[in-house]
Amino acid sequence: MANIQIRKYQDEDSEAVKEIFTMGMSEHIPSSFMHVLKQPLMQMVLMIVFCALITSSKSFLLPILALTLCLAGARQFVVYMFNQYIDASLKKDLNSISETYLNQKDSGFWVAESDGQVVATVACLPAEDAPGCLELKRMSVCRSHRRMGIAKTLCQTITDFTRERGYAAVILRTSVIQTDAQKLYENMGFQKIREFAIPEFPAKILNFNLLEYRLDLQKDGKRE
Repeated sequence: MANIQIRKYQDEDSEAVKEIFTMGMSEHIPSSFMHVLKQPLMQMVLMIVFCALITSSKSFLLPILALTLCLAGARQFVVYMFNQYIDASLKKDLNSISETYLNQKDSGFWVAESDGQVVATVACLPAEDAPGCLELKRMSVCRSHRRMGIAKTLCQTITDFTRERGYAAVILRTSVIQTDAQKLYENMGFQKIREFAIPEFPAKILNFNLLEYRLDLQKDGKRE
């Protein structure tokens, strides 16, 4: 991990952090679209549309055109949902990182810097629904700097910070489509403790669930 420095966030990092987050989230659109296509409800809708049109039109052209439009609409819906989440995040904690993380007790925001350029981010704060735990958030690494151990180092930064502050565990949430992230966390010793639906209705019907992971800690540095 040559030329990589992990340091606390500074206000001048703001635009770079937002760009890394936006690009990282946007990369999940294709896999999310494929996830939607694999859902029984989506497949049933496409089949009903195809069968209904081919029966009524006696032609393959109209059903194929209709399916193409349905697929295009489904992909645009996925893009819309991601853009909504990105916009909401940019207007909330990512628009006030110092206030949300640096100025709050037992919270922090770190960046990985390579040759003067911010290439990765991670943050943590006390978990709202898990007393005694810190929650890992906003882990993102630029595509150009992946497979270099940066994510693992950032994850370890949060683990060390959590232990130093006397908390019992680190928890985090990731989505079902973020398989690389799941592998990283599991390799770091995190255990999946539950899977649950995102509250929004479209996410529920499309089984776009979140996974919650937990890593229990001991003060002496050993895992429980």
